[in-house]
Amino acid sequence: MTPAELSTSLLAVVSGVLERRGLADEVAVTPADVVLERPRNLDHGDWTTNVAMKFAKRVGSSPRELATEIAGELAEVDGVADVDVAGPGFINIRLDAAAAGLLAQSIVEQGDAYGRGDYYEGVTIDLEFVSANPTGPIHLGGVRWAAVGDSLARVFQAQGALVTREYYFNDHGGQIDRFSRSLLARALGEPTPEDGYGGQYISDIADRVMAAVDGDVRALPRDEAQETFRSVGVDFMFDDIKASLHDFGVDFDVYFHENALHESKAVDRAVARLRELGHVYEAEGATWLRTTEFGDDRDRVIIKTDGEAAYIAGDLAYYLDKRERGFERNLIMLGADHHGYVGRMMAMCAAFGDEPGVNLEILIGQMVNLLRDGEPLRMSKRNGTVVTMEDLVDAVGVDAGRYSLVRSPVNSSIDIDLDLLTRRSNDNPVFYVQYAHARTRAVARNAEAAGVTREAFDAALLSHPTEAALLGALAELPRVVRQAAELREPHRVARYVEELAGTYHRWYDSCRVTPLGDEAVTDLHRTRLWLNDAAGQVIRNGLGLLGVSAPDRM
Repeated sequence: MTPAELSTSLLAVVSGVLERRGLADEVAVTPADVVLERPRNLDHGDWTTNVAMKFAKRVGSSPRELATEIAGELAEVDGVADVDVAGPGFINIRLDAAAAGLLAQSIVEQGDAYGRGDYYEGVTIDLEFVSANPTGPIHLGGVRWAAVGDSLARVFQAQGALVTREYYFNDHGGQIDRFSRSLLARALGEPTPEDGYGGQYISDIADRVMAAVDGDVRALPRDEAQETFRSVGVDFMFDDIKASLHDFGVDFDVYFHENALHESKAVDRAVARLRELGHVYEAEGATWLRTTEFGDDRDRVIIKTDGEAAYIAGDLAYYLDKRERGFERNLIMLGADHHGYVGRMMAMCAAFGDEPGVNLEILIGQMVNLLRDGEPLRMSKRNGTVVTMEDLVDAVGVDAGRYSLVRSPVNSSIDIDLDLLTRRSNDNPVFYVQYAHARTRAVARNAEAAGVTREAFDAALLSHPTEAALLGALAELPRVVRQAAELREPHRVARYVEELAGTYHRWYDSCRVTPLGDEAVTDLHRTRLWLNDAAGQVIRNGLGLLGVSAPDRM
């Protein structure tokens, strides 16, 4: 019996109880109401639910009384071995060995589809992440968003969402002017401008611009030369950024140019829309958005006294553009230094008549510290000591880089120990999980050589305690994936596969798939091969959601 089948049975029992009490028309029960969870102590059973505590007040009953009624009926369901009521009204459920073991066969048959759900079926989501200024290589904060954002997109897609990965290309404003002046200064042999960018990459881009442009760009009038370095140099820098992301396993569906908002008059249209809605006013020679009506700490200038658009004006136009492109949900992933940005963005969303937290969400990520020999590696895009995506990949590889960045909650700072991530030991979390998968494949190869195949399956034979634990762990993937999507926390998938790897290793140490010596091949060996292959499939599915490979050999 799969968790989904047990949930369906539980839903039917609860609905039946409500109907007998004459409450079916008054109290609605949906699949989302009958949540099953794995108990912390597996001695309490395979699954537990608080459904009776959730509905007791609505049906005019004590939680334990309602739980006892539900438990009595659930115990009659085929495949359920035992049901008991604990504490204030928890219902603990134990499946018989045959019903629990069927999950192994179901996982193998479902293959890559196992763990997927329909929580966001058909929902359009625009997920904007990284969006680093094209003035230098992506530093570690941006690399973290690349790993987390791409994993979150995969998790959303696994729940049926229609996801667009979007990169907001900041090619308008002062940072681009500083970048182009830095390139020109390097080409002319001048010192880096006081507010400019340094580092070897500036020299490399400047040299590429000069090689790509006909004639000697340095001989042009300074303004013209700077514009050439801007237009050509920014393209080179952004091409490098896209190439680095691709090599890291991250590709975007849309690269949106900030400059296009100004050239297309999208800013003017957004301001006009807000003016029609009554949220724009004039004061002190400027145009203001009345964001305090929507929870902001102060109103915001959107058109300055000189007629130029303020930075937030671009945000207004960009958000409206996303909504007009049909995205129901818009998620933006920002660094820790943007925390003060959230209030005005949510006010902007509300000003357009949308619902903050639904139509617009902002995720704030914390810093990444890279350690070598126990000491932090410093980074600064401007002075040239940048720790980049390439630095991380060169040090530990794509898999370890992605996994290390996604396995912790984004709202916490993380330390990445390069020495640890290069070790081929169980202390290295990505090695630990990948080795578990490689072990499942080695077991399968050895089984084939010994004549063990999946031609027979007897779920009742999976009765060893480590088999019950492994089946229980495998059953958790659909819940973990849904929760990761719902809470925007792909690190839950990483932590899950680590726990699953440990459970698999313990099973491997206790239960043999291949016979010893001259021992005959039995249905127990064949059935355990199903369980072994199910474990490999689930680890593979989990790592796939993180954009991490599942090697067959290590």
